[in-house]
Amino acid sequence: MARLVFYRGSPHEPSDAVMSLKVPEGRTRIGRTDDCDIVLPNEDISRSHCILDCERGVISLTDRSLNGTFVNGTRIQRHTLKDGEIVRMGPFFMVVDPAVDDSPTEKAQPERRFEELIYAGEGIEVNEAWLAVTRGRDEGRRFRLRRATITVGGPGSDVVVHDEGVVPAHIRLHLIHGRAMVEPGDGPCRVNGVRPRDIYPLLPGDELMIGETALRLEWVATHDDSGTERFGDLCAASPFMRTLFGTLRRVAGHTVQVLIIGDSGTGKELMAKAIHDASPRSSGPFYPVNCGAFAANLVESELFGHEKGSFTGATERKEGAFQKANGGTLFLDEIGELSEDAQAKLLRVLETGEVRRVGGTELMFPDARIVAATNRWLPELVRSGRFRADLYYRLSVIAVRIPPLRERREDIPAVAEAIAAKVRQGTTITPEAMKLLAGYDWPGNGRELRNVITRAVVLSGPIILPEHIIFCPLEEPGRLPSPSKSAAAALKETDREMVVEALRRAEGNKSEAARLLGMARSSLLYRIKLYGIERD
Repeated sequence: MARLVFYRGSPHEPSDAVMSLKVPEGRTRIGRTDDCDIVLPNEDISRSHCILDCERGVISLTDRSLNGTFVNGTRIQRHTLKDGEIVRMGPFFMVVDPAVDDSPTEKAQPERRFEELIYAGEGIEVNEAWLAVTRGRDEGRRFRLRRATITVGGPGSDVVVHDEGVVPAHIRLHLIHGRAMVEPGDGPCRVNGVRPRDIYPLLPGDELMIGETALRLEWVATHDDSGTERFGDLCAASPFMRTLFGTLRRVAGHTVQVLIIGDSGTGKELMAKAIHDASPRSSGPFYPVNCGAFAANLVESELFGHEKGSFTGATERKEGAFQKANGGTLFLDEIGELSEDAQAKLLRVLETGEVRRVGGTELMFPDARIVAATNRWLPELVRSGRFRADLYYRLSVIAVRIPPLRERREDIPAVAEAIAAKVRQGTTITPEAMKLLAGYDWPGNGRELRNVITRAVVLSGPIILPEHIIFCPLEEPGRLPSPSKSAAAALKETDREMVVEALRRAEGNKSEAARLLGMARSSLLYRIKLYGIERD
């Protein structure tokens, strides 16, 4: 990842750097208005001056201004930036510094396929597997199982039992998201008196015999409400956000899909990147896609790729987002903007894992974890029929809402200090200026806060006083509702309503209700129990 360093004046006699910012993957808009990603306050800077598109370290610059954008003294319309080139816009010039530490923002968590996530909200509920000895020399002992595959048997096994009739690696236990399978190893075993010849399901309460030792698998529900002040490039001081960060750090060790709901500017992409960096996939690509930027007739091409000549303008083969994210994380931003047809195509890929380029015949099975985000209240779109319920449940195995800054004012000082340090090292926000920042409603959330701080640094230097704070309120007609209850409670209530409605439409038939919701029957039964919905 490269860094943009901005100066004022002549590149031959530069002043100190005004600010420096990392170039994120995807699109960055530079201009003088607060809806831009980088704000340069000057009359010679257009409202939307230029656009940077960064894909895997390659930065393309597109001019959108009246006054022009110049690279090495030549006015350009579109240009691929190279190291050492100087970009001028108005009284500022910019250079690309490629020597930036691009290490992950989070330490990768161990893979956690051996446990089952139950519920995310105020902390997280998980089912953890334990193996209990119910008969034999080790009767009464219990072992917590912390890997997806575990050997059980004599000395040298992951779980050692003292039994003369047991050999090392006597059996293997496979744990996958709350399901357990037993596989005969170097010795025989029996499950409820039946001797399995191959992999065999092991249910809670089943008796597993090896030698003279009887074992029973137990799933124990635990609550993890551990919190942290930082998650990737995000920081917070409020208890809710610290708990949310801790929850997502644990979720990162799973492969489940995550849906992030939040107003524009709340940091949804930063959160998705932190989930990727904290996951076992951190060495793979993080590929962001803005679903709201797709033309209706190009959605398939953007997501799945196309073959040369498959449609007008397809002059060469193109890899889609799923192929580019193979082995890593695919971030689908603004997922609520997808058309009904695009939703159906995306759902099919999530259900089958199959991807086929437009105009092609070859089936591919890219391995990409999906993290989706939206600034729209998807449950309401589901109720109104504008978003598929089955796709919603596929995407929202874990659903979280990032509250806007106005709902967590105690986070504003920490966020402001972090932003100031990134814009220009050594920047100080005086207590009087911080009081102004903390008292503002921030309709543009973190993005607006960053732009206000950037404007203050560019105009006034590294010490921000109250008179340097200039607010430019943005209209946010698509702002999410602000429920009086917690975000987790709002999500649970909406989820419960959809389950009740599906059961009503299915006239109490749970299998049919599960089909309508696009979820497994076991998931529906769990929700019925969780929400206290009376069974027929």
